[in-house]
Order: sequence, then structure tokens, then C-alpha cells
Amino acid sequence: MQKFVYEYATKVYFGEGAAKEHLAAAVSAYGPHVMLAYGGGSVKKNGIYDEVKSILEGAGKEVTDFSGIMSNPTYAKVQEGAQLAKKEHIDFILAVGGGSVIDCCKIVAAQAKTDKDLWEMEMTDHQFPSEVIPMGAIVTASGTGAEMNGGAVITNEEKVIKAGMAAAAPRFAILDPAYTMSVPRMQVISGAFDTLSHAMETYFGNSDADNVSDDVALAVMRNTVVNMKRLMGNIDDIQARGNLMWDSAMAENGILKVGRVTDFQCHQMEHQLGAYTDCNHGQGLAVIHPAYYRHIAKDAEEKFARLGQEVFGVDTAEKAVEAMADFIRECGLPTKMSELRSKTEITPELLRNVADSCNIIKSNPRELSHDEIYDILMECM
Repeated sequence: MQKFVYEYATKVYFGEGAAKEHLAAAVSAYGPHVMLAYGGGSVKKNGIYDEVKSILEGAGKEVTDFSGIMSNPTYAKVQEGAQLAKKEHIDFILAVGGGSVIDCCKIVAAQAKTDKDLWEMEMTDHQFPSEVIPMGAIVTASGTGAEMNGGAVITNEEKVIKAGMAAAAPRFAILDPAYTMSVPRMQVISGAFDTLSHAMETYFGNSDADNVSDDVALAVMRNTVVNMKRLMGNIDDIQARGNLMWDSAMAENGILKVGRVTDFQCHQMEHQLGAYTDCNHGQGLAVIHPAYYRHIAKDAEEKFARLGQEVFGVDTAEKAVEAMADFIRECGLPTKMSELRSKTEITPELLRNVADSCNIIKSNPRELSHDEIYDILMECM
């Protein structure tokens, strides 16, 4: 394994009733002005908003709402949140939702503390924020693992780029599987596939033989598949939902990545597809992964074969890719571009733009070209 320094930034409160039991104490160390951030309003319909707000007010906090965070958060929404945070002198940001809400708040937390444009600061000047508003997360839809790290994925609509940014890591995360019970089946399954993708893309990066990170990644993949199958039998299986919440956290809290470099080329392709189409992230990954893995399976034959054996119960690299494709179909996830929700028609010309603007990862089993990425995307049509 390579040299590494690992520090775990986020305190986790896991289990049913975790917010009632721990939230008041968790926010007690911060000032009185709390931004309560959420998405389209489902947290108000299912009662989570009222419960959380009541706990905050009972702890003596003055609550300012920041609502309407979209499923692929935009840089414009970040700026809106940052301006609100400055105006209301926010001391703490509490993100209540899935990865999109949490990601947006991570960047709001940094942008509110600087007069510089954070996108230009990070993407052009390669400078990163040193001061942020502290924040926490209450997860209501799992899959991204956003609650366990300081990275965020934001769509810059003006530049037509969906990319990772670095900012605030949550000081704490509350993971209550009961808070996910109103999330629709397809959203649960697509979120879980994102978890599976995170573990796979970490595993297929460069690593030495017999390292513990690969072993743990395979265990997370196997457990994710097992619990996704449980949910296909009973979507209300709260134990399976809880298992998937922790799988999601484990896939993105850094443990799988220590001492190695990662792949994440499929994520880069999906991010740019999302920038052009606003498609669901997990569903976009489900469409792209089989085509991408057919292209690189022979470049990491031993690792694909091991994944096949330990996760899907098959014995060759080729069978591993097809077993994953079969599993995607079994889950009812989209298998081609035409099945994705898109804000615009997905055409060969659009996919050419996606491919040409896609970030190339050099640490995957084989470095792709923009032309090969285009071929992969076209195979998904």
C-alpha cells in the first residue's frame, strides 16, 4: 500500500430515533443561527422537517430555511445559499436530505466565508477554502455517502460542467433508516447502485496485491448487492435500508481509498452526461457501467474475476460484467440512454459533447481517449 494519512472528520449517530436522541447535543457547541437546508419539500410531507425544527428550537436555535435544493445541485443554488447565510449571519448549517442537499451545503459553507468565486478559486487557481461555516447532515436518502467526506459534486450550468469540489466535511451525520422509509423504490435502488459504483470504482483503481482496501471494498459490494435484493423482495425492509445506509457511508468515508489510487472514470462520464441532461445520477451510472466495463475487463482480468466470484458468484471477468448487467436489469434500473429522464433529447451530437468534455482518469485499468468514451456512450443508446 502507498503512504497515507487518514483522519475521520465526521461523528456518526446511527439508528432509529438518532435525531431525537442526539441532535440537540450535537448542535449545542455552535452559535444560535442555524440554516436548515432541504430539497423539494418531502421532508415537510413526511414529518421529518417538523421533528428536526422542533429539536433545534428546543435547543435554543433560531432557524432559517434554505429550501428547493435540486437533485443535481447547481452553482447558482450554491450562490443563493451563500448569500442567505451571509445575510442571516448563520453559525451552523444543517443539511436534511440526500447527497444533493448535503453537497450543496458543503459548498455553501465555504462560499459564504469568502468573497472570491469558489469555482474559479478551485478550478482555475487550484486554491481551496481554509474557512467554512460548520455543518452537519441528517440523511433521508442514502447512496452517495456525501455525509462522510468533504467533497461535493456541483453542476455549473453556465459552463455545462458537473464536477467535484472540495469544501466542508460535516461535523456529524445522523443516519436513521426510518427517515428513508418514504423514499420511493426507484430512488432507493438507484441510490444503492451509486454505493455499489463507488466501491467498484475504488476497487478498480491502482493497488498492490492482497491489500485490505480491496478486501473491504469487495465486502461492501457484496453486502450492497445482498441488501438490494432484500429490498426487491420487500421495499419496506428497514433493516436492509439501514444496512445500505452504512454501506453508503463505508464506500465514501475514505476507508476503501487509503493506500491506493482510484478509478472513477464511469463517474466522470456520468457527471458530464448529467451536466447536459440532468439525469438521475445512480440511473446514469447503471446505464454506463456495463458498456464501460466491457471495454476494460481484459485490462484488469484478475480483479474482475475476483469481483465476479465474491460478489456475483461467477468465475470469469467476462461473466462478472454480464452478471452485473443482469443485476441492473433485475433491479429495474435503466439499461439504455432512452430510459433516462432528460431535460433534452439525447442524441449522438450531445454524446459527442459529453465525451469531449469528460475528464480523463489516468489511474483506471486503462486510460481512455475521448473517442473511446464516445464509443462507450454510443453503445448505451
